[in-house]
Amino acid sequence: MGPIRGLKKRKKPERKYDENSSASDLPAKEDPLDWWIEFSKRMSDLHLSSSKELDSFESIFKISRKTFEYICSLVKDDMMAKSAHFVFANGKPMSLYDQVAVALRRLGSGESLVAIGDSFGLNHSTVSQVTWRFVESMEERGLQHLQWPSTEAEIISIKSKFEKVRGLPNCCGVIDATHITMCLPASEPSSNVWLDHKKNHSMVLQAIVDPDMRFRDIVTGWPGRMKDWLVFESSNFYKLCNKGERLNGKKLLLPEGSEIREYIIGDSGYPLLPYLVVPYEGKELPGPKAEFNRRHFATQIVAQRALARLKEMWRIIQGVMWRPDKHKLPRIILVCCLLHNIVIDMQGEVQDEQSLSHNHDSGYHQLICGAVDVKGASLRDNLSLLNRNVAL
Repeated sequence: MGPIRGLKKRKKPERKYDENSSASDLPAKEDPLDWWIEFSKRMSDLHLSSSKELDSFESIFKISRKTFEYICSLVKDDMMAKSAHFVFANGKPMSLYDQVAVALRRLGSGESLVAIGDSFGLNHSTVSQVTWRFVESMEERGLQHLQWPSTEAEIISIKSKFEKVRGLPNCCGVIDATHITMCLPASEPSSNVWLDHKKNHSMVLQAIVDPDMRFRDIVTGWPGRMKDWLVFESSNFYKLCNKGERLNGKKLLLPEGSEIREYIIGDSGYPLLPYLVVPYEGKELPGPKAEFNRRHFATQIVAQRALARLKEMWRIIQGVMWRPDKHKLPRIILVCCLLHNIVIDMQGEVQDEQSLSHNHDSGYHQLICGAVDVKGASLRDNLSLLNRNVAL
């Protein structure tokens, strides 16, 4: 995973959790079904029938009950630490489920602290403290859900899935970037630093995505004015590739003797490198190059959809954020990415791709990098000449 600017590790023993954790790992006195019935009554004063409870839960939190319970198992030690004494307005102590529910609602809805507090019967400062405690815990306890593939079987599976999309062999990921927009006061001394080329205040998020729309590497914290290729060149991923420590696995040997190395693909906002393949520029392209661009675009969409889904699921980063703490925002973005991956990991599937938007950066147009490496050009040409008999 790439650097998260502003991230500071707390010195505490780290505990590993099993992805198969369930409600049995939680405090015995707290039953999830009983909690949900009581919680729903408190929120809406409605006595939900059992057939409606699950639908209502997923409509509010946008995740399954199983995923919710797993997230609770990750953060329970931190959220229930003795130093935490969070209570509702009526004085009733907040349970683990209450705290996680409030944090997920805040991150998922993007509503203000006051609006969340009013709907849950909490002071807005309590909403803020609970959410931040959740963010701090998740950024430590959930990191195993955002990792570059570590086994040969895993990378083989990723390559195979990408090749099935539109016939690009040995592809290991798709890179893209999006802007998290902010509303900053003009009087703030550093506000101009965050002005991007669309005159919005924003922070950039760069992500490398696998074929299941799972984030495998992210970089965030940089001002939105930074070009995509400069963000990439600042990343640890870029440095590892240049040192031969990433995208340096098995090569695909072609019949004529040439090789296809491991690589990722990106749009024209990135340079053409020996391990990063971008589309051909130009309108009147010969057949093989035009076909390659179509295959490239069809594969590139997976990253666009992943970023669009991230913002749709975790709406705190979708709209214009009101005067956010620029030191905390990268950590919030990271946790939203972790939650995005956890939903995929726990539920084992994503939405039907036909229903997914790929417009994650509305109003922004692409800035062209144009840098070309000779070895990258050779790799792209080899890919364009492959006859994969792919139906377009």
